[in-house]
Amino acid sequence: MIRNHRIRKLLLALVLFLSCLSKGQAQTQDTAQVLTLQDFHRLILQYHPVASQAALLTEQARQELRMARGALDPVISSKLYRKEYNGKEYYHLWTNTLEIPTWFGPVLKAGYDQTRGQYLNPENNTPAAGLSFAGISVPLAQGLFIDERRAIIRQANLMQDIAEAERVKLINKLLLQATKDYWDWLLYFREVTLYEEAVDLAAFRLQGVRIRVQEGDLPAIDTVEALMAVQDRQVMLQQAQLAYNNARLMVATHLWGENQVPLELQARTIPALTGSELTALPQDSVQQLLAIAKANHPDLRKLSLKGQQLEVEQRFAANKLLPKLNAEYNVLQSDFYLQPDAFERPYMGANYKLGLSFSLPLFLREERGKLQLTKAKQQANSLELVQTTREIENNLLAAFNEWQALEEQIRLQERMVENANTLRNGEVIRFQNGESSLFLVNSREVKLMESQLKLFALKAKYAKAKTMLYWSAGEIRVN
Repeated sequence: MIRNHRIRKLLLALVLFLSCLSKGQAQTQDTAQVLTLQDFHRLILQYHPVASQAALLTEQARQELRMARGALDPVISSKLYRKEYNGKEYYHLWTNTLEIPTWFGPVLKAGYDQTRGQYLNPENNTPAAGLSFAGISVPLAQGLFIDERRAIIRQANLMQDIAEAERVKLINKLLLQATKDYWDWLLYFREVTLYEEAVDLAAFRLQGVRIRVQEGDLPAIDTVEALMAVQDRQVMLQQAQLAYNNARLMVATHLWGENQVPLELQARTIPALTGSELTALPQDSVQQLLAIAKANHPDLRKLSLKGQQLEVEQRFAANKLLPKLNAEYNVLQSDFYLQPDAFERPYMGANYKLGLSFSLPLFLREERGKLQLTKAKQQANSLELVQTTREIENNLLAAFNEWQALEEQIRLQERMVENANTLRNGEVIRFQNGESSLFLVNSREVKLMESQLKLFALKAKYAKAKTMLYWSAGEIRVN
């Protein structure tokens, strides 16, 4: 009766001890500073240098478009030439021009010329008040439907969308690696917590074994067995702490403050224990993700937009095969100020300057080579688009298969943990009743820890698989 009473007391003490461990862990979770995955993502997107660098891509594309639009800026020019020799004024030439390019091809022109001198070329003679003109230059062949100005501007417009796709790609890559590091941090945090509980439990059992050895209930060799269990778990705890500290450093590399100031994780900062739980996917979710990937994946967007740029380049190259045929007309009037009748038909028919120019390379080798080169680039881009689309689809399906497989493995592993826990508890009761040995109790506990560690690893892998699935579709969800 005395021995049974002592066994019941030890069992009660063990239950109370395990209860204290559970409460202690919950209290630690409540008092520690928890960094959730959502807050982690928010800090990354707000201050991380790579995120700032990605934002600059959009600004760079905007400025490139601004530069391209500069081809449509009006241009004003002025030239003054004067020559005197031996007290004679040979000539005085003052020419002023304003050119206004238009989006659809023609160039509007206006100007004012004033000349004088004894040896002035007769074609440059102007009235004493000067001669002003206003007119238009129109391309009739090459440059009628597309020219270099319009081609550059259209490509610069597409470059803005390409820069946006590149920005999304950089952000997705950054969040993918950061999220993986976060789940590793959570995995090692759980391992450290488990080993801490295991060390405390082994130390508590060592005390109980020593008491029973002193009372003669157990042989003295069991003290060595219990001590070795404590020491073995202390070694595993140190290894887990090393992995945990390294994981914390990897997480900290993604944390930045304002003005690119690196941040450090405080000792009491821990990851949130949520986020790796099982999440069922709807049956049509794969098709939806495939549709999202085809429409918005940054790699596919870049290749599609590059194809549109090459199409503009191909149109411009084909237009270069046409001859240069330009017509120019300018209405003339004396003095600088516009006269009311300057644009009346009789006046314009009697006071004008008209020009027509034509040129065409005889072999067009440069133009034909440029066109064929552009077509080859288009074909290469189309082939790359097909291959990349196939790779993205297969990567997405592989990530989905891994998601489902891990979901089944986790459910099975959870049942294995429950069974291992039942065996451990039963072995403890048998040991307290003198029907088992301390070696078997430790073996059951080691099996239980191995099952729990494997469950933690599967949950971390499952959380990464969720991130990989959405990354494969071209978007990482950030709440």
